[in-house]
Amino acid sequence: MTTVEQREAEQVDDAGQRRRIAALIGTLVAGAFVMILNETVMGVALPAVMQDFGVTAGAGQWLTTIFMLTMAIVIPMTGFLLQRFSARAIFIAALVLFTIGTGIAAFAPAFWVLLVARVAQAAGTAVMMPLLTTTILSSVPPERRGRMMGLMAIVISVAPALGPPLSGFVITLAGWRAVFLVVLPIAALVLFVGAALIRGGSAPGGGRFDLVSVLLSTTAFGGLLFGLGSIGEAAGGHGSSLLPAVAIAVGAVALALFVWRQLRLQRSDAAMLDLRTFTYRPFWIGIVLLLVAMASLFGALILLPLYLQNVRGLTPLDTGLVTLPGALLMGIAAPFIGALFDRVGPRPLVIPGAVVLSAGLLLLALVSDATPIWGVVLAHVTLSAGLALMMTPLMTSALGSLPPRLYSHGSAITSTLQQFAGALGTAVFVTIMSVGAANAADAGLDPIAAQGQGIHLAFVAGAVASLLAIVIACFVRRPEEPAASADAETQDLVR
Repeated sequence: MTTVEQREAEQVDDAGQRRRIAALIGTLVAGAFVMILNETVMGVALPAVMQDFGVTAGAGQWLTTIFMLTMAIVIPMTGFLLQRFSARAIFIAALVLFTIGTGIAAFAPAFWVLLVARVAQAAGTAVMMPLLTTTILSSVPPERRGRMMGLMAIVISVAPALGPPLSGFVITLAGWRAVFLVVLPIAALVLFVGAALIRGGSAPGGGRFDLVSVLLSTTAFGGLLFGLGSIGEAAGGHGSSLLPAVAIAVGAVALALFVWRQLRLQRSDAAMLDLRTFTYRPFWIGIVLLLVAMASLFGALILLPLYLQNVRGLTPLDTGLVTLPGALLMGIAAPFIGALFDRVGPRPLVIPGAVVLSAGLLLLALVSDATPIWGVVLAHVTLSAGLALMMTPLMTSALGSLPPRLYSHGSAITSTLQQFAGALGTAVFVTIMSVGAANAADAGLDPIAAQGQGIHLAFVAGAVASLLAIVIACFVRRPEEPAASADAETQDLVR
């Protein structure tokens, strides 16, 4: 074979390799999107589930709480799992768990069976995002990572926002079980296609199982998520304030012990979650800003439906349609913003994004019962535009600053803290709303007006806190690429 022929053959092989990697990442994105979408569908379905099984609102809320708790417990373990087992084994296990859980949920004969099904779904979901992130980082060259991470931003930001409107539409047509019946064949298809695409991938064999770390992680993140999730109910006078305080205290102590143990274990590269990721400045700055963005997203996701339904009297389906334009904007913009990141880096995107995010929260704070619905849509679209400008550049610069040996740990840390930020944002926004509504009611306002006042106060607090994000955004830098090649494990995935 001549030199020219050899070069042409190599180009054909490279093109084929890129197509296979693109197909693999597309499959992982589709699976992760369906899984994360499934996380938020039960909010709209809750009244129908309560009626069918004859359970109270407090019991029904566990369908969402148990999902978040399972995610919080499993995600920190994924750094170890991605080093210990092959990507193919992890992918198949995650999709099998999710698919079985979805099937059981669709035909659950009792409420406790539905709870078990949600645990299975959450366990599968928890592994997918770190797997997707690690695959992108390991197989995509740095100059094209922004576009691929833009696809991941669609999963993180758009899927939770699309869950309620899609769920409301399906439930209106065919009942709550249809939500799972729609998801089931999609999950099975992703499982089949992904199993065919992911080739090779022998287990890396790194890391070792540490039972103490697992127990501390479970107590820490489970306690914190449970406590934060209970704050809003307690602040509204519907629960004991002691329970969330005890859960948060226990979780905080366990977290401190978990961090101490990881710092000791990582000296011998045996940590379940390697915290040396935080020694990279672009990583921890990006993570701080991501926490602000995720807290704002989930805070808005919880408050806007309350405002639209309880204050303005809209139906769940109408509420979903109001928030749909913002969700679609984030989904459409994410790949383009990723491509811009590849050209200009993070700062020209993140700083304007932080300003627009703050403006969106301010516009939501100015919303009243006299504001036309199009004004609410505009405020939410503004918030969504700010989030879209921030999410992809922050994730790409933060995770891209790490060496390949820390990709799996960085992915696990990012996913864990995103769950924490969502719970924290929900807890803080709902608590401020509840306290503000109680004070307004004491001042003589009727319940609807009082809740509107509480929601206004929560968005004002969010707008003020977001000013800090603008300051921190000025310190974002394009990371220097680590001088290391992609993991051999991921190179084997598509061969």
